[in-house]
Amino acid sequence: MSHHHADLSADTLGGRISLAREFAGLSVPQAAQALGVLTSSWTAWECDRAELRANRLTTMAGILGVSPIWLLTGVGNAPEEAIRHDPAKLLRELHNTSRSIALLNRRMQQLIVGVEDLRDPAVPT
Repeated sequence: MSHHHADLSADTLGGRISLAREFAGLSVPQAAQALGVLTSSWTAWECDRAELRANRLTTMAGILGVSPIWLLTGVGNAPEEAIRHDPAKLLRELHNTSRSIALLNRRMQQLIVGVEDLRDPAVPT
C-alpha cells in the first residue's frame, strides 16, 4: 500500500493502522498477537469494518510506534517521519528489511531448484 504525505491525513483510521503496521514490519497475525486479539479483529479494524476501543487504540499505537492521535486523526508524525528522525529505528528497519530479503532469496533458490527438478527427466514424477 503506497501512501504519500498528502494522503495520510485524509486516510481512514484503518488505512493509518495498516500503514503503521507495515512500517513497523509486522504482519497482520504478528500485530494481532502482540495486541492479544484475533487476526480477524485486526483485519476488521484495518478495513474500517469494526470500531476500536480507546484502550486497544492506545496499546496498538505503542506496538506500532505511533501516537494514538496520529492513528485517530492523521495529525502529527507519520511512521516514515518517525523512522527518518530516529537512527535506532532506521537501523532496525534496515536490519529487518535486509533479513527479509535474505529469507526471500533463500526461498527463491528453493523454488528455482523445484522448478528445475520438474524439468529434469531423470527425476521421477
